[in-house]
Amino acid sequence: MPSLDEAVTGVLTEVVDRVGLTLDEVSVTTAGRRRVVRVVVDLHDDEPGDVSMEDVATASTAVSEALDTSDVLGSAPYTLEVSSPGVDRPLTLPRHWRRARTRLVRVVRTDGGELLGRVAEVDDDGVLVLLEPQSVKGRPPRAADVGRPVRLAWDELARGEVQVEFRRADEDALGEGEPDDADEHGDDEQDDDELDDDELDDENDDDGREDEQ
Repeated sequence: MPSLDEAVTGVLTEVVDRVGLTLDEVSVTTAGRRRVVRVVVDLHDDEPGDVSMEDVATASTAVSEALDTSDVLGSAPYTLEVSSPGVDRPLTLPRHWRRARTRLVRVVRTDGGELLGRVAEVDDDGVLVLLEPQSVKGRPPRAADVGRPVRLAWDELARGEVQVEFRRADEDALGEGEPDDADEHGDDEQDDDELDDDELDDENDDDGREDEQ
């Protein structure tokens, strides 16, 4: 007999697929007289980007309607929580690794070893990672190790952990190639002042000529 989690998964898998998402995880727990149904939805394997709030809202409506019309939860009241995977979700399934392509990942191997690399390829046999070794005690990694491809079979992978990357400040292009408004206004004021001075000089010359006459 399937567990309640499995039964709810069976009801919701096709429902979530119809709204263009993948059912990633289902968890049903009990809080007093009420059940709490937690559903995690994700994009399909080959879709770039992240699940939007609008996608989550659409999935939540579809899931709620499906649970209301099904007897999978019996007559017990329930609270529904629908969300998308967080960056801290461990990569344990091939689909997780496919969604993590181009991301920096700490790989934990089944033999206990670890490595840091960027996920380059994912296929039926495993994962190809481009190494990004870190400096140790201030010593930079060997140049030959940086970007070195390492192929890992599925049975060698315990899990992966996506690393949060921040854009460096020196990559910002603030103010490049465009003068700011203050400078532009300053130039205009300076030009006006120079014009006023020229006009004043002309008036003075005219006054001088009149005096001479």
